[in-house]
Amino acid sequence: MFTKVSGLGLFGLNAFPVEVEVDISRGQPCFEIDGLPDAVIKESRDRIRAAMRSCGINFPVASVMVNLAPADMKKSGSVHDTAILMAILCAMRMIEKIPEGTAFIGELSLNGDVRRVNGVLPMVMLAREIGIKSVFVPEGNAREASVISGIDIYAVRNAEQLILHFRGEELMAPCEHYIPPEAAYNETLDFADVKGQQFAKKALEIAAAGGHNALLIGAPGSGKSMLAKRMPSILPPLTFEEALETTKIHSISGLLDPDTPIITKRPFRSPHHTISSAGLVGGGSIPQPGEISLAHNGLLFLDEIAEFDRRTLEIMRQPLEDRKVTIARASGTVTYPCTIMLIGAMNPCPCGYYGHPTRKCICSMKKVTSYLSKISGPLLDRFDLHIDVAPVAYGDLSAKTSEESSADIRKRVMAARAIQEERFRGTSITCNALITPNRLQKMCPMDDGAETMMKDVFDKLGLSARAYDRILKVARTIADLNSCEVISRRHVAAAVQYRSLDRKYWQNG
Repeated sequence: MFTKVSGLGLFGLNAFPVEVEVDISRGQPCFEIDGLPDAVIKESRDRIRAAMRSCGINFPVASVMVNLAPADMKKSGSVHDTAILMAILCAMRMIEKIPEGTAFIGELSLNGDVRRVNGVLPMVMLAREIGIKSVFVPEGNAREASVISGIDIYAVRNAEQLILHFRGEELMAPCEHYIPPEAAYNETLDFADVKGQQFAKKALEIAAAGGHNALLIGAPGSGKSMLAKRMPSILPPLTFEEALETTKIHSISGLLDPDTPIITKRPFRSPHHTISSAGLVGGGSIPQPGEISLAHNGLLFLDEIAEFDRRTLEIMRQPLEDRKVTIARASGTVTYPCTIMLIGAMNPCPCGYYGHPTRKCICSMKKVTSYLSKISGPLLDRFDLHIDVAPVAYGDLSAKTSEESSADIRKRVMAARAIQEERFRGTSITCNALITPNRLQKMCPMDDGAETMMKDVFDKLGLSARAYDRILKVARTIADLNSCEVISRRHVAAAVQYRSLDRKYWQNG
């Protein structure tokens, strides 16, 4: 007997429909799976046999052929187990008929339980797009899948529950759709904990308001990491569309909390400096997202950035410009988004005290130059803001006055973002850092004083075209924080002061 059942597959971030075709015929008993399955799918034969025994059903003593169509597309993972099981049961006439527009996702255990799998969210999103009305998913994935409206989600505990449902003996009810709560910011680290550092705080406020990359340089103990780790507390909330994009990446990586099926706060990723290039930008035989994609729509913090392998850092240059990572393998090509804010922190030299006002640096000039050269000019150019984090003065540390809270800073950031939202309405741009070159002059109008200053700065500092664009975008953000539509001389002057560290350290080094 022949039958077919709908399933769903995943390659990278791309979901695709799978038709599970089963033919049971007389002949030498066998159980074969075709359609470019990987080793995990081939092993599903043993899981399906055991699951059927646990339900009191004997596997047919016949030739059982399973084809996963389309046959020319590589299938991987254990997501097809329940679809294959249901197709076999239909072919055996243990189940009369599965309604049109029904799909199955899930891995079977030997006792018939249905285990959670990775990547359910993008698969359910595709199911809705292609007109599937009902999807049966593992109970552990049900809340994640129920984020998507317009499609019925059924939570499956075990194979027996599925069989009873389609026999009409114990009908299952669809899950209620999950409505994510508003993100709470009261549990995050607060800028009120940081004493002094008004210059650095203001720079990070500008970075948050415009989505700009920033590099913090300063001596050990000056508060670079402390400042960077508090950045999430002043970032604007994710829109629902951004939340879905981010959650899809975490879903395929298996990083979602079953109790929190959708990410409502902007991601904050902080990998160790020993990370490999594949770990940072993604890789593997079946390409998996790296840290740069896991931070999509959020913040990637590289602490001690000069200690990272230089080749690993250089790989980030193109993704930072294109806002996406494309990984090509023999099995196919995958593109992951990576629209991120990059925050780097580093010492100015190996001992950390080069240029310190009171402590003497013990490094030779050669060591200082070698250390700083780990951050190449092109990579340095991709940081919109260069922030000199000075040592904290005793007066600031011992002051009894309270510092400004993250909530207060966030209000200004949100006001600036609201201006940008109105400015970019109808475009794909979401913040000033993403302004495309063809829109730069229109979106960043300057008065005569600002024009003159930009020309002088460009000539005297020998800026690259990229540096010019980034200064202009930062000036645009500073103007937005001041509720000014036209960029003035003071906005340009403020933006230029955040591009001086390459002259202080790299040129002199």
